[in-house]
Amino acid sequence: MFMGEYRHNLDAKGRIIIPARFREELGPVIILTRGLDGCVTVYTQQQWESVLEQLSKLPATKREARMYVHFLTAKAAECEIDAQGRVLIPTSLAEEAKIDKECVVLGVNEHVEIWSKPRWDEYYAHASSSIEDVAESLTEFLR
Repeated sequence: MFMGEYRHNLDAKGRIIIPARFREELGPVIILTRGLDGCVTVYTQQQWESVLEQLSKLPATKREARMYVHFLTAKAAECEIDAQGRVLIPTSLAEEAKIDKECVVLGVNEHVEIWSKPRWDEYYAHASSSIEDVAESLTEFLR
């Protein structure tokens, strides 16, 4: 399980440090892909295989299903964590997530997310302003 918020900067080569707490569980090879809400989502290889299995259950005849599969898989990349605990974020993913320097690495239960600091701060401020209403609307799913 992943949890916590860590702030790091991209280095000049576009690499970011993956927090030591996450590295052991992630393993040496990870999958980076577009995440929802404008982040980069990080999966273990096993988690990614599970995601692909679930995607294969979607009906290929439905446009929305194809769009979602394309969204998750088109820019997905297998990446290695180097000896210093860094991973190179592919340029296309960094550009889409607006990651250029300051980043926030989040543990989000079963996966990790990498956000640009400004985008995360904006998202978190918006979520914080309505979290009670959100929590109330989701109560039925938690029973």
